[in-house]
Amino acid sequence: MPTPITASTLSALLNAALAQKPTRPLVLALDAGCTLLRTDDFYLPPARRSPDWAHTPCANMDLTRLRDEALRPAYAGQPVAYRAYSCRQGAYLPPAQLPAQPLVILEGSYSHHPLLRPYETLRVFVTCTKAEQTRRLQAREGARYADFAARWIPLEEGYFAQYSIAESADFVVETTQGGTI
Repeated sequence: MPTPITASTLSALLNAALAQKPTRPLVLALDAGCTLLRTDDFYLPPARRSPDWAHTPCANMDLTRLRDEALRPAYAGQPVAYRAYSCRQGAYLPPAQLPAQPLVILEGSYSHHPLLRPYETLRVFVTCTKAEQTRRLQAREGARYADFAARWIPLEEGYFAQYSIAESADFVVETTQGGTI
């Protein structure tokens, strides 16, 4: 049976907002025979979101689909098949087919949600200072930074506080000095 790991290690959760995704650790993980799942593939289409989703942490995510279509089969040592939802395209993408692997890594801001805990073995929270978070997000988002910061940072901070994400992690990794993991 695979050892599922819900770990934000590979996503750089930068002190309450996903600011950049370093590619080197992701490539290394995949080369090591891991199944890499991303919470970002499980957004809810706008028509399926509750009316107050923009004020409710995690209400924009389809965590039930993530659990049922990806984590359960991966945990059972089966291949994973799912369709990612692309917010930019406003549509589901073609199906992703992932082979069964001995290690499963779930990355993303909402990867430590209580609904997903039965599939976790190790939880890692990656953070940095607020100033570094801002710098990274500005570099990533460019002209969209102000809108991103106004919408997503409060939602993620609310989620982290509501579920004590950093406090309940097995490890907290501070990345301010190193930039990325």
